[in-house]
Amino acid sequence: MPELPEVETTRAGIAPHVEGHRLTAVAVRQPRLRWPVPVAELEGCVGARCLRVERRAKYLLLCLDNGQTLILHLGMSGSLRLVAGGDAPGKHDHIDLVLDDGQALRLHDPRRFGALLHTATDPQQHPLIAELGPEPLSAAFDGDTLWHAAQGRKMAVKPFIMDGKRVVGVGNIYANEALFRARIDPRRPAGRIARERYQRLAEAIKAVLAEAIAQGGTTLRDFVGGDGKPGYFAQQLAVYGKEGAPCPACTRPLQQVTLGQRSSFFCPHCQH
Repeated sequence: MPELPEVETTRAGIAPHVEGHRLTAVAVRQPRLRWPVPVAELEGCVGARCLRVERRAKYLLLCLDNGQTLILHLGMSGSLRLVAGGDAPGKHDHIDLVLDDGQALRLHDPRRFGALLHTATDPQQHPLIAELGPEPLSAAFDGDTLWHAAQGRKMAVKPFIMDGKRVVGVGNIYANEALFRARIDPRRPAGRIARERYQRLAEAIKAVLAEAIAQGGTTLRDFVGGDGKPGYFAQQLAVYGKEGAPCPACTRPLQQVTLGQRSSFFCPHCQH
């Protein structure tokens, strides 16, 4: 599943080709994605100009000059790319947003867990977005944010930081890596972690995500005529997917457990 750094790389890849251009047509070949595609509302936006492409959590927001917003989510396997308007679609190319320069922003989604929605009001108040937690790279997120939210919580800290109501965008890979950097056992109850340790964890989350986004800038695949997939960045993961490998800090074997139905990798010696 594309995580926050991958979605941010997608935003950066498509924004220069979409911002400032008018929507001249909409082609919906498959209206049944994760939620029904609002075809009539999309067609009503034809003629509007895209002012900017924003990101909130894993949602991409195409903000139009008619005051309306298109909300995109890539789901489990979705991707976006710019194609020539006349390019024949493939089997899983479900939607084209045709622009005034002849290009089309094409949504490819084999598993159909992605979404293209529409709102005529403030997108931050949309039901899918309004209850989300702070952006991890913003000033609104720090160790105090996590510590206050964790009080009295018995759940393990790893699924706690992956809860989008606490902080958005901390997917499985990045949660593993941040907890290792902060030297916190992913199994530890969220409510039994000291305030100063949460500060280290918040700093680790910010660092891991910022590094992933920065590395995405050097490994960005072509969104124009390419496959539109940024992929997972070629960063040096310390623990994720490395059960039995030596810990980078102490050389003892890394272990794997399942938390919240997700694989968790950690060093039982360094993380406590």
